[in-house]
Amino acid sequence: MTGTRDLAVDTARLPLLLTELRLPSIARLWPEFTRRADEEGWPAARLLAALAEIELADRARRRIERHLAEAKLPAGKTLGSFDFTAVPMLSKAHLTALAAGDGWINTGANLLAFGPPGSGKSHTAAAIGHALVEAGYRVLFNRTTDLVQRLQLARRELTLEAAIARLDKYHLLILDDFCYARRDQAETGVLFELIAARYERRSLLVTANKPFGEWNEIFPDPAMTVAAVDRLVHHATILELNVESYRRRSALSRPRQTGPCHGDSDTKSEAPDTTDS
Repeated sequence: MTGTRDLAVDTARLPLLLTELRLPSIARLWPEFTRRADEEGWPAARLLAALAEIELADRARRRIERHLAEAKLPAGKTLGSFDFTAVPMLSKAHLTALAAGDGWINTGANLLAFGPPGSGKSHTAAAIGHALVEAGYRVLFNRTTDLVQRLQLARRELTLEAAIARLDKYHLLILDDFCYARRDQAETGVLFELIAARYERRSLLVTANKPFGEWNEIFPDPAMTVAAVDRLVHHATILELNVESYRRRSALSRPRQTGPCHGDSDTKSEAPDTTDS
């Protein structure tokens, strides 16, 4: 057996070797770390451990960046930007716990968020999605109608089963604006197949502006409505955001803009009217 003394090492090839091994962080940092190790007398094991830890940390960061890009989450809709004072029935502690994924995401449980338009449902869903990606899960945010159209195309091409199977790589599918799906057999058929395929296997997060009692407007067949609701609510957490539209409140809270004074443009300026309008 050849000993390490007989092993010829060409350190000039190290950058190439590290590139071949796909270790970009070590390739970038090894000169600085080896210099420091020489100056401070590090053991070889400490140098290797330090470089390996940095490579793993950078690899995890790059993976999260890729998963955030593929998740297609709305920008800026995070827990940090969520206004909990506007939705007092939603506990920050509860939402933070859900965003950690513990106890539900690995069991294929669902989240259902109900409320009128503008109540913060989409922000809630996106914030949970952002946090889950940061925690290492894979998430995909969809407008329900857009996803349904893609699945309808797959059905026409006889690849619906494969298309649904490809979505299994996502621990969580977010179906935003669920109730905007049109009431026809083609759309609701593929939607039901998606729900059934992920049942007790992979999680769904649904946002809806109508209660279950009005879901017959989504599914044309009452039996299909019952079956879809049954699969969604079994092992589900339901969030009810029954507040006035945040967008409407924001618009009403803005200062009213007064237009320029009407009158003869040649008239010299007068003292401004300080009466509150």
